Amino acid sequence: MKLTDKELTQLALAAAEHSHSPYSHFRVGAALIADGEVFFGTNIENRSYGVTVCAERTAVFTAVAAVKTHFERLAVASPNTELITPCGICRQVLSEFCDDLKILLVNSEGSVQKTTLKKLYPRPFARKK
Repeated sequence: MKLTDKELTQLALAAAEHSHSPYSHFRVGAALIADGEVFFGTNIENRSYGVTVCAERTAVFTAVAAVKTHFERLAVASPNTELITPCGICRQVLSEFCDDLKILLVNSEGSVQKTTLKKLYPRPFARKK
């Protein structure tokens, strides 16, 4: 599926609308292109905050469950005015599947910042070979 960056960021913003965030009210959406298909994610909170899952990991896990592991681009969106980045756990999970990844960060005003996984997470945890 060929999507423009703008289309991908719009899909991530739309995904944020499905967030389950009754405690923080901080909605996040993600749209991941893997093997040419789009996989969506949203943050899913729980009373036990430790089991909360971020939007980025929801998208990754959905893609992996569909046996789509060649990640091409990821858009992360919040309907707030601030740009947000994947947390450290999400960065590590992403690094398990790709050495680098184009990442688009978008807010409610349509501001987009382009970055990469390597810039956000230059030294991921890895076993010594």
